Amino acid sequence: MPELPVIYVLNGPNLNLLGLREPEIYGTDTLDDIAGRLEDQGRQLGLEIDMRQSNHEGHLIDWMHEANARGAKAILLNAGGYTHTSIALHDAIKSIKVPVIEVHLSDPMKREPFRHISYIGMAAVASFAGHGANSYTLALDAAAKL
Repeated sequence: MPELPVIYVLNGPNLNLLGLREPEIYGTDTLDDIAGRLEDQGRQLGLEIDMRQSNHEGHLIDWMHEANARGAKAILLNAGGYTHTSIALHDAIKSIKVPVIEVHLSDPMKREPFRHISYIGMAAVASFAGHGANSYTLALDAAAKL
């Protein structure tokens, strides 16, 4: 049976604490809850989901390089706080051929001014933010159409 197209879903720092961390901002869904929904949605779309989380910037970069080498269809990236600080992640996105879609649970533009700059968004093909856990499902629908 042929291999399904793969979508990498990469999650950055502190996202392992979803469901516990500031639920008034990020909601009560855990990363496992989101992963389960994405896997179900992926099956319906004929896609394999490879979801990962790390608190380390270099892991996210290595995984983007891996997705590129594997010929992934797309990467959904919630870089967490690295969104506003990481030129290294920006450069990694620019250095690969796999399209990257930025994802955020909250809307950074409605939060503190330092969150209004997105180095990820400057390199990504699209962004989904402010829809809670549905930001991921909207991004996956978009990725399926690439």
